[in-house]
Amino acid sequence: MEEKMILIIPILLLVVLILLIFAGNYFYNFSINPHTTKDKIFDNSKNKGTEVVKKDETSGEDKSEEEWIINTSNYQSIYIKSFDGLKLHGYQILNNEYSYKWAIVVHGYTGEALRMGSRAKAFYEMGYNIIIPDLRAHGKSEGNYIGMGWHDRKDIIEWIQYITNKDENSKILLYGISMGASTVMMTSGEELPSNVKAIIEDCGYTSAWDEFSYQLKNMFKLPKFPIMHASSIITKMRSGYFLKEASSIKQVSKSKTPILFIHGEEDKFVPFFMLDKVYNAAKCEKEILIVKEAGHCKAHKVNPELYWNTIKKFINKYIN
Repeated sequence: MEEKMILIIPILLLVVLILLIFAGNYFYNFSINPHTTKDKIFDNSKNKGTEVVKKDETSGEDKSEEEWIINTSNYQSIYIKSFDGLKLHGYQILNNEYSYKWAIVVHGYTGEALRMGSRAKAFYEMGYNIIIPDLRAHGKSEGNYIGMGWHDRKDIIEWIQYITNKDENSKILLYGISMGASTVMMTSGEELPSNVKAIIEDCGYTSAWDEFSYQLKNMFKLPKFPIMHASSIITKMRSGYFLKEASSIKQVSKSKTPILFIHGEEDKFVPFFMLDKVYNAAKCEKEILIVKEAGHCKAHKVNPELYWNTIKKFINKYIN
């Protein structure tokens, strides 16, 4: 009997390990691999009891917003190299050659720069030059994995450097929605040049770990242990970071840059309860805007006057 147990235990452990590797790879491909994510995450209707997640709800964007950038803005496509050698694309829209005000406008999860048209236009009309990056593995940028804001934070620093190289007197605003919001929050914890004056995040998550744990329960009715742990290890092996590393909470706690935190009260994709956690973690100058009846990144449509007036008042304190 003891001999049989000695044989059975390693076999069981091996089976468990194989299952965890399979599960970790499955959920990595479901959420981080850009070649497989887009189709899977937006149609989970085959999973009983779950809601279908629409693409615009994850990225916070609308395809109709491309028009202003393509047809009116007189944009220029620009490129930078990332810290790990990727060719990253962005749209540059110059307000006028004398403007020193710049806004880096960052899209959401599985979105792209072109879908930030109305938001970019709003900052343009405030007198800002605009940079709209395609985050790594999105739009026209290279990349084999979604950075969830963590490696993207280093890419945003490169875009900041691009601006300061053009204009050493520039005053820079960082603005992001959804994953882009978490990207600018994660950027806030780095040593930034004094040119960066203010940050606005709209519906960002506390961490990639928290967001995927929430979706694992919401979409699949599964607990985070041990699937999240396996997925995080696979993400480290295939993309170079653990999911807990991609933490907005840890980064905003180090921020020296003023931050405006925005969230829709009816957000079901990045749950509303995450707002208090990132806001309370920040020790910098900060403000908060909660928009009632607004879903994920829909505050600017539900109450545009409140949304943009709050933003204008906030940034005018730091950029004028």
